[in-house]
Formats: sequence, structure tokens, C-alpha cells
Amino acid sequence: MQLVAGVCACAALAPALAQSPPVSSIRVTGDAKVTARPDRVQIDIGVTTHAVTSQEAAMQNARAVDTVLSSVRKATGPGAVLKTISYSLNPNYQYHPSGGQPTIDGYTALNVVQVTLDDLGKIGSCIDGATQAGANRVQGIQFTLRDQDAVRAQALREAAGRARKEADVLAAALGLKVVRVLTVEENSPRVMPVRMYGDARTMATANAAPATPVEGGTLEVTADVTLSVEVSPAGR
Repeated sequence: MQLVAGVCACAALAPALAQSPPVSSIRVTGDAKVTARPDRVQIDIGVTTHAVTSQEAAMQNARAVDTVLSSVRKATGPGAVLKTISYSLNPNYQYHPSGGQPTIDGYTALNVVQVTLDDLGKIGSCIDGATQAGANRVQGIQFTLRDQDAVRAQALREAAGRARKEADVLAAALGLKVVRVLTVEENSPRVMPVRMYGDARTMATANAAPATPVEGGTLEVTADVTLSVEVSPAGR
């Protein structure tokens, strides 16, 4: 008898669950774009040297980089952070018109140092000091933020607010009202750094009187938030 009662209870419960009304919902997405002035810059400065032997190319490069780093530290002060991000030492091949195996015609050494500065007013003097000391590559300048959290939070708040307003407007247009938020999805805010590219010859001229002008412009931080909200007739 107990087994039969249990089966009957389960059978009675199943129709009750099946009769639960589905939740009416709408799905909206809000996006936002926040701009901010950069307060940090990263400059990639390189030294390329050529020599007959690999040892000589490497030695020449080491001496030149030493001189460049001393000049950069003098121009930027103790606040700059210097870090080697790339080093290569490769043979140079000479290809013959008549064909055959190419022959090695010397070696090229390249050392790229990244300079991180929080004082944007020293960008020009940093580039000029480096090029005057022997740097022959400025591979790129990237402007960014020291603390991105505050700007990211602002972008998320604005995106979420716009999504909720979209939900309210859409619900009202359909004769509905928003009851509650069911789900929230957000794409992590993206900081779009400002990048500049060039070489040492175009970005700075040795012995130039004024420092090389470089403008940081503004950064863009974007975010989007998707809401799924429950709705019901506005009269209820």
C-alpha cells in the first residue's frame, strides 16, 4: 500500500509542475563608451647594429644600448621603468643572381627596450635623448592608464543603466512592465590604447632644439551589458 500511495503522490505532482506558467521575458543590450586622458606611456626604443661577425655585432649593440639607456635615464629621471622586450642576432644573407647557396654577409643585432613613463611631459626628451645617443628605431608609442578600474566601472555602470532603460522603454511600448531582472551578462570593458608608430628618423631629429612633440589624445573604454528581464501586463 505504501508503494501505491507514493506513486499516486508523484502522479499528482507532475501535472502541477507542468501547469506552471512560463515566465514572459525580454532581452536587451546596452553599451557605453567612456573617454579618458592617458596618464602612462610605453615607448619601444631599439638599437640595430651590423658587423662582419656575430660577436662584433653583439658587442657593438651592447655598447650602443648602454649609451642609449644612460641618456634615457638622464632625460626621464628615476621615475621611468626600463625593460628589454626583444633581442635578436641574425645572419645577413647575400643571394647571387646566378643562383646557388646564399652566403652570409655579416650579422645584425637588434635590442629593443621598453620605457614606461608616468610623466607624459618627458616623452619628447626621452625620444630625443635616445636618438641622439644612438637609438635608430622607435618601434611604437602606446598611451594607457595607470589605474583602469575606475574608468571600467564607469563604463559598466553606464552600459547597465542604458540596458535597463531600454528594457523599460521596450516593455512600455508593448503594454508591459518590468517585474525583475532575470539574468545579467557583461562583456568585460575594453580599454582601447592609443598607439603611434614610426622610426627614429621621422619621430626625432638629432640635436633638434625643441623636444619632439607627441600628443596622447584620449583613450576609449567600451562595455556592453545584456539583461533578460521578466515582464507582465502593465495593469497588474
